Amino acid sequence: MASTTAPMSSSGVTTTSMQDVLALVGRILIAYLFIPAGIGKLMGFAGTVGYITSAGLPLPEVAAVIAIIVELGFGIALLLGFKTRIVAIVLAVFTVAAALAFHKYWAVDVAKVMGTKINFDKNIAIAGGLLALAAFGAGRLSIDKR
Repeated sequence: MASTTAPMSSSGVTTTSMQDVLALVGRILIAYLFIPAGIGKLMGFAGTVGYITSAGLPLPEVAAVIAIIVELGFGIALLLGFKTRIVAIVLAVFTVAAALAFHKYWAVDVAKVMGTKINFDKNIAIAGGLLALAAFGAGRLSIDKR
């Protein structure tokens, strides 16, 4: 009987081709959220600053630049699988912070609670997916190759 052993990554973890494909697809789908959002913030910088101001956050221009760097720059890094573990942690923290700052379902009119809570919950779930990438890496179909 032939033995089928999966290749071992540089981190010593055995992966299969299917796991590597799933990690790539996962990175693509998560990056699909961040990269267009970063481009939108860059192209509509004044509107982004206005939105951040309306949330009552300090230094809205600086916050907008940080959001663009994180969403666009780190989104591209995630897509390519570059420094995935660190990038995924930064994106997870950013996503939870955005949920807390912009999706305060506990502080909106009753008519807006459901939509706001859905967005809050989606951000928390996205952070969970990012933390899974941080834990297990980008797979071999990445710049990190693990």
